[in-house]
Amino acid sequence: MDMSRVADQGLVLLGCGKMGSAMLAGWLEHGLPASSVWVVDPYPSDWLKAQGVNINTAMPEAPAVVLVAVKPQMMGEALPAIKALGGGGSLFVSVAAGTSISTFESVLGAGTSIVRAMPNTPAAIRQGITALIGNAQASEADVTLAENLLSAIGETVRLVDEAQMDAVTGLSGSGPAYVFHLIETLAAAGQAQGLPHELAMKLAKSTVAGAGALAMAADEDPAQLRVNVTSPNGTTQAALEVLMHEEQGFPDLLHRAVKAATDRSKELSRE
Repeated sequence: MDMSRVADQGLVLLGCGKMGSAMLAGWLEHGLPASSVWVVDPYPSDWLKAQGVNINTAMPEAPAVVLVAVKPQMMGEALPAIKALGGGGSLFVSVAAGTSISTFESVLGAGTSIVRAMPNTPAAIRQGITALIGNAQASEADVTLAENLLSAIGETVRLVDEAQMDAVTGLSGSGPAYVFHLIETLAAAGQAQGLPHELAMKLAKSTVAGAGALAMAADEDPAQLRVNVTSPNGTTQAALEVLMHEEQGFPDLLHRAVKAATDRSKELSRE
């Protein structure tokens, strides 16, 4: 991860909660000098205070790299603090859910380079995946820099249209909650079949984590991995006949769940 441009220009981190802290820890580990970081956060954590970064002090002059990591409901209060850096060659990278590029352009100016990104909560342990897209002013170098910054918390993918961000929200943004619910219901089902709660939960967590790791590492796609583990007339086939049921199984259920999250994302972006 090349941090030279960021170190030279200075990095402003607007908001340093769990997501911002995970990113900052990654950048510092990759050699970004603490003196090159300015954090704006009304409630800095003890961890943040111990990093040696500039906290709630005067901003660096443009051009800078500004990463916006505040909650959407705080955006109205937070953006004026960085407005002076807009339109002056600074790159703005937003990981704030539901805040469109046009919203930033209306505050910072249409000539500002902006990259909008959607990470997910496994970013807290640097196992996230982040989708991103730049506005018309963002150069290839700007988007590449944003990818480098966001790779501190996991993988990145580029979108071709900002409209895809709602579906990304429905799939990977909200997706960890679906998996957490799978774990809790899988454990509960094991408990119903006679296993103690702690054992059922341990088996459920490890099974989901192991299957995910295998899906990432294997050359075969998940459909083939499913076939590989399904013996004819065996136990897995008996379960899959329930799970893959056309009307009552996973396909219909997850399609409806992801659509509901996607639709809500669209509604929130209009509010």
